[in-house]
Amino acid sequence: MGQQRRGGLGKGLGALIPTGPAVEEPTAGVWASESPGERDGLKPVAGAYFQEIPVDSIVPNSRQPRDIFDEEALGELADSIREVGLLQPIVVRAVGDGRHELIMGERRWRASRLLGLTEIPAIVRSTQDDAMLRDALIENLQREQLNALEEAAAYRQLLDDFGATHEQLAQRVGRSRSHISNTLRLLNLPANVQLRVAAGTISAGHARPLLALSDPAAQEHLATRIVAEGLSVRTVEEIVSMGEATAAPAPRARRPRDTPEPTLTHLANRLSDHFETRVKVDLGRHKGRIVVEFATMDDLERIIGAMAPGAAGAMHDATG
Repeated sequence: MGQQRRGGLGKGLGALIPTGPAVEEPTAGVWASESPGERDGLKPVAGAYFQEIPVDSIVPNSRQPRDIFDEEALGELADSIREVGLLQPIVVRAVGDGRHELIMGERRWRASRLLGLTEIPAIVRSTQDDAMLRDALIENLQREQLNALEEAAAYRQLLDDFGATHEQLAQRVGRSRSHISNTLRLLNLPANVQLRVAAGTISAGHARPLLALSDPAAQEHLATRIVAEGLSVRTVEEIVSMGEATAAPAPRARRPRDTPEPTLTHLANRLSDHFETRVKVDLGRHKGRIVVEFATMDDLERIIGAMAPGAAGAMHDATG
């Protein structure tokens, strides 16, 4: 078994392909100075290898049908790559003189350039047989132990770039279609939660219930609780199902240091005695408020009468 080369992020399908550098014109299934099967226990992938290549060595595919790229969407993708890493390597072919032509992943390449990255994870291929490459990658997916986020990224790239179907993936990797779908959904979690899954601080079982929460802040807050409190998967499921998962409350504004809590409590008690009802007094950084409780409309008229007798009569006329 060779040295582990995965750092947990930024590999995607690269975790399923033996790495280069390869010989100048790589022969099918052979890596530099190594015999098939010598690296990481992976099956040789005919006509392809994984390598970090210079971003500036890449030229766009002249046959790329898309010539307009949404700048806002590219910016969002760049933000995702900055926070989580590039989970789906681009696919290129060598064109000589150290240059590579894009085959798949131009948005990923453009977003990486926006970030100023100097190298990018890439599958360098020499075969034109997409089906053969797809099948070899799926077979290696059975062999390699990926973390849940890498597994999700591998599924996504096989679906998007190599034209696999959910049914094909499920049958070939011995998983149910629901497992494929649920794993893919992990890519919808906020970046901070994805990082926890990739690092193994929370499991995929912990992460899946978080997907039921629509608020990313609530997802991040509950993920933090999972780690801090050592919550079980069952407990997380119960918290979500009972609607108890909320984002961390915003910190309350501090009261001025010259207005101690006992003073406010004393004032509230005096007002409660005067109006014969519960009164709360809160004082924030810039302003305060008084909350006076009442039970019925008659009770409200009584309280207003105690505050301002004239106002109580006007209120009675307006509601009578």
